[in-house]
Amino acid sequence: MAIRLYNTRTRSKDVFVPIDPTNIRMYVCGPTVYDDAHIGNARPVIIFDLLFRLLRHTFGDGAVTYARNITDLDDKINKRAYERGITIKELTEGTTARFHAAIDALGNLRPTVEPRATDHIEEMKALCEKLVAAGHAYVAEDHVLFSVPSMPSYGGLSKRPLDDMIAGARVDVAPYKRSEMDFVLWKPSREAHEPGWPSPCGIAQPGRPGWHIECSAMSWKHLGETFDIHGGGIDLVFPHHENEVAQTTCAFGHGVMANVWMHNGFLQVEGEKMSKSLGNFVTIQELLDGWQGKAWPGEVLRLTMLKTHYRQPIDWTVRAMEESWKTLSGWFDRTEEVDASAAAADVVTALTDDLNTPQAIAELHRLYRAKDYGALKASLNLMGFWGQAPRFVSQLDIAIDAGFRRAVDDLIAARLAARKARNFAESDRIRDELAAMGIQLKDGKDPATGEPVTTWEVMR
Repeated sequence: MAIRLYNTRTRSKDVFVPIDPTNIRMYVCGPTVYDDAHIGNARPVIIFDLLFRLLRHTFGDGAVTYARNITDLDDKINKRAYERGITIKELTEGTTARFHAAIDALGNLRPTVEPRATDHIEEMKALCEKLVAAGHAYVAEDHVLFSVPSMPSYGGLSKRPLDDMIAGARVDVAPYKRSEMDFVLWKPSREAHEPGWPSPCGIAQPGRPGWHIECSAMSWKHLGETFDIHGGGIDLVFPHHENEVAQTTCAFGHGVMANVWMHNGFLQVEGEKMSKSLGNFVTIQELLDGWQGKAWPGEVLRLTMLKTHYRQPIDWTVRAMEESWKTLSGWFDRTEEVDASAAAADVVTALTDDLNTPQAIAELHRLYRAKDYGALKASLNLMGFWGQAPRFVSQLDIAIDAGFRRAVDDLIAARLAARKARNFAESDRIRDELAAMGIQLKDGKDPATGEPVTTWEVMR
């Protein structure tokens, strides 16, 4: 079955034709590990995990190499480690471990290879040398800079107007740049807390790579000079991905770095851009541990993410997560004891249409209504639910941490007080609020005192 993918480079949805059907290669920009991953970071992880699964389903498990990097070398990392008084390695190792734990809980497979920037310094230096030798880069004041005017096709990926690209380049104004659009490939390390390595291109001052060259080096090392798919968030199209294209194609003399470029849309929380100043900045782990009075199972977060098409902006809301929880409870209740058959053809067809997850989820609902539970379970597996084991019910129990229990108990106490005061409207409101949280109530009387009591459990 043909897979059709929207290509940012061509601005069209085309049939995916792999360079080598026995060795499909995909690179996705991973996290910069200076802080814990937030829910927006989870979106590309989930989306490209789904694509990884679909490619394996279509071409075979061993036919796909998925590389997702760890950026453990960055000025933000240097600053954060210095501020905390710890080593860069301590910061990046701890953050990477927490990243893995968080995304594993969302049902994601580990990529085939997970390169780290600090393990690829020699490849980065080699690219700098190649670009200087080819006349696409130059040395100035202990820096190596890419010469944008040397590449007439620069801007072909983002297709941004020249003035916009110039404005973006002005973020890094420097007198040693020949053109205001030129960008850094290598820079000197002058402060004691900055990591440094012997520099390329005859530079005596130790230094470190710029951000863009890191991904070009890692993709080259693990996937080759040209590969099939490059993915990431829409915010990376310019300048990061544009600069990756420039570095790689000019270093190797090919017109194409990746045949298909895919980008997921932005995420906002409850209708607003996520930011710490607004108080709506939420990490994956915070959602798993407890947010808005509730600890959310990873599968709930995954389904909530997939209900919106990956290229569209997504509004992350508590209501959407509650709906996902209710949906999954029903699906998993019916499929827990059945054997998976084969993924439904209509689900696969939806996914092959540029990962049309809203349509795929509509088909899951249809399978549930038709009581085709074997196909439902297989289709859920394909989409990353119960990918390793049927974990959902146990996670529901684990999710009821102390904070969540206190919140439920407080609401039940308020409901009992309202009933005692014969305020039945308030009692019903609290009951409905608890139901939306996935809580099922059972009213009774204490056999010893005869006083009204209410017990509760998580709805399955």
